[in-house]
Amino acid sequence: MLKEVREGVILRVIVKPNARENSIEGIDEWRGRIKVNIKAQPVKGKANRELIKFLSNLFGAEVEILKGETSREKDVLVRGVNLEEVKRRLKL
Repeated sequence: MLKEVREGVILRVIVKPNARENSIEGIDEWRGRIKVNIKAQPVKGKANRELIKFLSNLFGAEVEILKGETSREKDVLVRGVNLEEVKRRLKL
């Protein structure tokens, strides 16, 4: 779900598009992923852009999708942060 690497922290997320608001819903224990609600529709990369913007604002850092551009399950790199900072901001 969270993995610290040299560049920052990799988050394993599952995105729920078309949500009422952008938010962290919790943890999907079965998939081992953080559930993220995103308001945008999954059309032409809108949900991906909204996810990057939401997580960038949450962590105050650069965010990049590493894997899962066309999937609800994504691996996202949050650059320049450590594991403890991510846990604190996610309230884990």
